[in-house]
Amino acid sequence: MKKALITGANKSIGFETARQLLRAGYYVYLGSRDLANGQQAVAQLHAEGLTQVEPVQLDVADVASVSAARQTIGKKTDVLDVLINNAGINGGMPQGALVAELSSFKRVFDTNYFGVIAVTQAFIDLLRQSPAPNIVNVSSSAGSLTLQSDPSWKYYAHKGAVYSPSKSALNMYTLTLAYELRDTPFKVNAVDPGFVATDFNHHRGTGTVQEAGARVARLALLGPDGPTGKFFSEETNPETGEIAW
Repeated sequence: MKKALITGANKSIGFETARQLLRAGYYVYLGSRDLANGQQAVAQLHAEGLTQVEPVQLDVADVASVSAARQTIGKKTDVLDVLINNAGINGGMPQGALVAELSSFKRVFDTNYFGVIAVTQAFIDLLRQSPAPNIVNVSSSAGSLTLQSDPSWKYYAHKGAVYSPSKSALNMYTLTLAYELRDTPFKVNAVDPGFVATDFNHHRGTGTVQEAGARVARLALLGPDGPTGKFFSEETNPETGEIAW
């Protein structure tokens, strides 16, 4: 049975992604910053008959927590087939380039960027043991410099000096990681789940968590012939899904 770790998976898109991977036959380590919330999420999945899942306390912004999660999972398995770096925060308001507090930038980057690096580096050894490992970084079209500079883009006026740059940085890390792993079986991609109605945006989104979870899960389930080093947003490009960085 293939195994996956999903960060920030106790609710919203991460939780739905876990549900879809479980339905696809994966064993899921459900990462949650608060273990009690993770246990509650797992109980819900168990009630749905999806039992190949367990919670793991994992705060991606806390190096000690990442290390502890690695030790915990390492005692249970020698291999990890999928890593989904899903945990993220938006940083709150205001997000103006001249008024947002520096502490907000640091807090968001700790989770959205440095957290991804910490988790990826901590679990890369287990991923290397898989014959076809996949790393999926949950990004946002808001992190695309191409789209952000295009006045015709429907979200052009929605600029965020805190959140968007954290996703731009994540995109660059994704490209660099994919390049470094180019001669291996790894698939490394970034995905924008879309403007989804969740707590993240006070349910102002127009998409559903089911749609978003499916978009993330599709990349997690890529086969050996799948793409790597790409950025996907089905909401932005329904035809091929791929968008510019």
